[in-house]
Parts: sequence; C-alpha cells; structure tokens
Amino acid sequence: MYKRIRGLREDRDLTQQQMADYLHISQTTYSRYESGNLDVPSSVLIKLADFHDVSIDYILGQTDIAKRNHSKKEK
Repeated sequence: MYKRIRGLREDRDLTQQQMADYLHISQTTYSRYESGNLDVPSSVLIKLADFHDVSIDYILGQTDIAKRNHSKKEK
C-alpha cells in the first residue's frame, strides 16, 4: 500500500507537503504514511482515492486496476 501512495503522488509531481496540505495533516505524518511507519486511517484512504481517482482497493494492493468504476448500480 505504501508504495502505491508514494507512486500516485510522484506520478502527479507532488511533494509530500502538498499532499499533507490537501489532507490537512503535517508533512511528517504524511511521510510516515508513505514509509509504512503509521497506518493510514480510512478517512485518509478515502480522500486519497478521491484525489487520485483510484479505488481504495488499488491503494490497498487488492487490485492492479487503478481507475475506479464510476458506473452507478440501479436499485
């Protein structure tokens, strides 16, 4: 998971500080997420997935398909 978070950030040429600012956390906290020294809370996972337009499953390494399926299920 941690490599994916870093990879997504680097793919957009963003700094850790820019991501931390977006998430309203310190750069140190964000760095600890990327290094695996701190578990990423679910609320942050959701924000990261939304920001990068990927699924949480992709971030967690459960799939290699990055893009989310944006289709809505009919009820």
